[in-house]
Order: sequence, then structure tokens, then C-alpha cells
Amino acid sequence: MRVIFGASLLFLGSVLLVAQATAPASGPAKAPAHSATPTTVQSATPAPAQPAASTPAAAPAQPPRVEDSKIGFSYSLPADWEFVAPPPVRKVTEPYPGPATVRKGNACIETVFTAKHGSLASVVVVTALPFACYGHTMKARDLGSLGAGAVEGLKRTFSVHDSVQGNYTLGGHTVWIERAKGAPKEHEKTPFVYETACTVLARGAVCWMIAAADWNSLHDFEQAPVTLEGERFAALVPVNAFVSSPE
Repeated sequence: MRVIFGASLLFLGSVLLVAQATAPASGPAKAPAHSATPTTVQSATPAPAQPAASTPAAAPAQPPRVEDSKIGFSYSLPADWEFVAPPPVRKVTEPYPGPATVRKGNACIETVFTAKHGSLASVVVVTALPFACYGHTMKARDLGSLGAGAVEGLKRTFSVHDSVQGNYTLGGHTVWIERAKGAPKEHEKTPFVYETACTVLARGAVCWMIAAADWNSLHDFEQAPVTLEGERFAALVPVNAFVSSPE
């Protein structure tokens, strides 16, 4: 049974395109020009000096993180990544509402985490599929179909080629992974590396996906810590996940 991650991958594509549209055309961002300082007229009797107010130290940036208790996993990226809020759900008012529609099948896929990084906008999306909603429990043997569905959804938004696949384990969990080169269909001259990793837990399936504009972003994605059903791992993707990879 193939699961198609169409909506989640379309969201990844929309985040990527918006970030590309707002990114600087080339070169580092220039510091804003300082405005002229207005001249003040000093009174004959200067006012007594006021003690300088202490400025509280800025709190350190918190790394973008997702913790899904329904399925049982967590994942976090370095603090220089920027969390992206999901788009608002459009409410439709029906004059004669019927019975509420119960989600099932592919409609149960949830985008639980999105983050972007850098001026060229590398984007990470994490999707989850709760089995209680899906109506079917997957096993490790279903990972090939699960991963193929994620990649099929990816190809709706991106041109993808030179893909390689692999399998590895994190504790007792098998992980399917694919890496490929390509570009957004709207920006064919902007190269990216795409990587998708999926696993099956007792209560649901999870896929981590990245459109990486540079190798540092891909490294952050792969080496980010992850917890699967209470078992913590230092990196989502081990260094030996691929026998070979696209050059």
C-alpha cells in the first residue's frame, strides 16, 4: 500500500519558493545605511545625568525542535535554523453542514515540523502518519513503499535525478533513505540535494525530508539528534548510510 505525501511535499516546495523569492540576489547582505543623527538644542541648565538602565542579556536562541508524543519521536536542528509555522487552515462555512468527515488513509498524513536555513533556503520537513487514523499498521517490510510514496510526492514539485538508496538501523528500527540531485520545477537553474529518510514505529510512520542548498545544511539534517520511542540517537543518518552517493 503506497502512501503519497503530496500535500506535505507541496508545502515544502512552497516554503522553498517563497524563501528563494525573498533571498538576496547575490553577495552578502549589506549593512543598512545609518540615518542622520538629529541635532538637539541643549538648555542653559543641563538636566542631571540619569543612571544608565541595565539591558537584560538576550536569551540564547533555542534550536527548532519537534516532539511528537502521539507516535513517539523527537528531532531537533541547530539553533541557526528557523522554524516555519504551518499555513493557516482555511475555514469553509457551509449553509447546510452535513456530518463531519472522518479523516482516513493518506489524509491522515501530518506535517509536524518545518524549518529553513540560509539565504538560499535549505528546507527540512518532517511528516508523520498515525496508524490509529490511517486504519492500517505498517511494518519494516513496508518501508520501500512508504519511501517510494514520499519520493513520488517530491517529484510533483521538484525535478529529481541521480538518486541512490540505502537502508540502515537505529537501535531496533530500520530506516529507508534516498538521496538525489535536482531543482525546483519553478527554478530549474537552482541546484539542490534532496534526501528522504523514513522509519516505522509502533504507533505510526515518520519521514524526514530536506531540500539542501549546500552541504552544511545537509550535514545539519543528517547529524541532528533524534529519539525513537524513548531511545536517543546522536544522529538521524549515520555516515555509512550510503554505499555510494551522487557526485
